[in-house]
Amino acid sequence: MKRFISAALCVLILAGVTAGCGGPTPDNGKLSIVVTIFPEYDWVMQILGDGKDRADVTMLLDNGVDLHSYKATADDIIKISTCDMFVYVGGESDGWVTDVLAGAKNKSMTVVNLLEALGDDAKEEETGEGMQEEEHDHDDGDGEEGLEYDEHVWLSLKNAEKLCRCIAGKLGVIDAEHKDEYAENVNAYIEKLRVLDAKYAEAVAAAGKKTLLFGDRFPFRYLTDDYGLSYFAAFSGCSAESEASFETVVFLAGKVDELGLCAIMQIESADGKLAATIRDTTKTKDQIILTLDSMQSTTSADVADGASYLSIMEKNLTTLKEALK
Repeated sequence: MKRFISAALCVLILAGVTAGCGGPTPDNGKLSIVVTIFPEYDWVMQILGDGKDRADVTMLLDNGVDLHSYKATADDIIKISTCDMFVYVGGESDGWVTDVLAGAKNKSMTVVNLLEALGDDAKEEETGEGMQEEEHDHDDGDGEEGLEYDEHVWLSLKNAEKLCRCIAGKLGVIDAEHKDEYAENVNAYIEKLRVLDAKYAEAVAAAGKKTLLFGDRFPFRYLTDDYGLSYFAAFSGCSAESEASFETVVFLAGKVDELGLCAIMQIESADGKLAATIRDTTKTKDQIILTLDSMQSTTSADVADGASYLSIMEKNLTTLKEALK
């Protein structure tokens, strides 16, 4: 599952930058900020607030490819190498970043690794009961077996608060003139996160069910842990698998029957076939199929249409209420 770029390739690309092949944007006096995924992009824009015109913000994963399938292009590497601030998740899927940062032209670049920023709140990836296991390469590069962390840190409103504070603090360092403005913006945004967090807690407390079942990958562990929900799923959140075994389908269908669940869940990129197969294997065959958006396929076109981190999490709350009836 790891996505690596060879050190040699990075050196060749970055050598071209140093030799004068040019960066991705002219020196226009603006902050250059590069992020990997949509939630990071939206958080940065919220923190910049009315100061958006002071920065050029680039979202790398902008074509519907999710974090686990992404491969950096030469242009992406150059953008990172010359930026003022780089924000990325920092999990196994971002293994390619190490070589890029090591060869970066801007040695004073500010880097935000979301998993590192979470500290002890980062969770190890787990394989739940009945979940189809996938073999992973956990080698950390030194022949050691390393821990693999659940990368989907943005799918927790509580994590979002901590991560936004970190990003705002870093922005205040590289642009000290507007430090107070960023602090004010992040405080206002965090209030919105807390209001929505309270709505999630209230909805779960009032729900008839406390379990979600995914006929799909499961990237929502941080969210379910936040509100004390249980879950079953076909695959882990980082799995590359798409075809479930007969045993996995039968197990999940049995759990739907046992728990009397009214819904089978999937994420936004699913074609619905696995969820439908699980439904058709249950006794009643009448469950609805609902989609929770993990924000792994959100693009700038979606942003132009009004998508935001909060709007997607609000939509997910509406879906969650329906699933937990």
